[in-house]
Amino acid sequence: MDKFRVMFQFLQSNQESFMNGICGIMALASAQLYSAFEFSCPCMPEYNYTYGIGLLIIPPIWFFLLGFVLNNNVSVLTEEWKRPTGRRMKDPTVLRYMFCSITQRSLIAPAVWVSVTLMDGKSFLCAFSTNLDIEKFGNYSLFMGMSEMEKIRLLARIPCKDLFEHKEIRVAASLYIKCISQACGWVFLLMMTLTAFLIRAIRPCFTQAAFLKTKYWSHYIDIERKMFDETCKEHAKSFAKVCIHQYFENISGEMRSFPPPSDEDKLLGIRAQDDMNKVLWNWHTCKPPLALRKDQIDGENNGRLNGEANGEKDGHGVPSLVLKTAALPLQRLLFGLWVIVTACHR
Repeated sequence: MDKFRVMFQFLQSNQESFMNGICGIMALASAQLYSAFEFSCPCMPEYNYTYGIGLLIIPPIWFFLLGFVLNNNVSVLTEEWKRPTGRRMKDPTVLRYMFCSITQRSLIAPAVWVSVTLMDGKSFLCAFSTNLDIEKFGNYSLFMGMSEMEKIRLLARIPCKDLFEHKEIRVAASLYIKCISQACGWVFLLMMTLTAFLIRAIRPCFTQAAFLKTKYWSHYIDIERKMFDETCKEHAKSFAKVCIHQYFENISGEMRSFPPPSDEDKLLGIRAQDDMNKVLWNWHTCKPPLALRKDQIDGENNGRLNGEANGEKDGHGVPSLVLKTAALPLQRLLFGLWVIVTACHR
């Protein structure tokens, strides 16, 4: 169990490896599902083609959509595409890179299903048995005196060995169509492999810096969303803990002015429901720009989250921003020297 837990934690921490693992599992599942699937051709001219082609097309579409559903980056892509521009511009190249990455992974399982189906040949036999030219297989006297509709009905029974009496004709027709199906399967695999080769060979011919830029910012968007969710969870946990503590303190009559230091740090200065709603709304409508400077970050955090003006001072003329950044040892030392020098000048 410990090994599985470590593997699961690794896959959770590495989103790309996790999605590659999901795609591999889906590909194996598609092959296993086809092998366990009981193929039953209706052997009727009205339904043979629909059933055979539907088996070749509909399951790959389902696997393709399932790949999008299981990919967490779909919601990230949608949110990034639909969010208001605000203070952060949206880069179309990053959105295209994310969409192409999701699509490539989602196409693996459908490609496996189509390949296995064509190599097996049952769907081809069911779909195209009525289009056979019986003269190629001899014993044309079997169809003497039959109308065209009766011939089609007889040919539609070829995939069903219990309904077609002439074994030699059925075996010859089945081998013929299965050979065509396998040829189509190999052509499909060749096209898929050639396409993948061309993508890998042509991509370095373009500007590699542009590719690295789009790849970096696509990872950044995913990581930023995860960290924001984790921060919100930590804040909600600390907020609930402080509220419960205050509730029981009010009942017992013992009031404390401040919550424990650990919870104070996790609250990040947001202590009211309206403030939290405002923070979440601002995050959605107006994300911070991706040009970080420490002075602006401190000023915005103090002004927006704590409701203080940037130029606000305490009774001694010390800026509140300096007081709040004086928590570290080195900053405390510099702050103390600054206070001594200011007092000496006075």
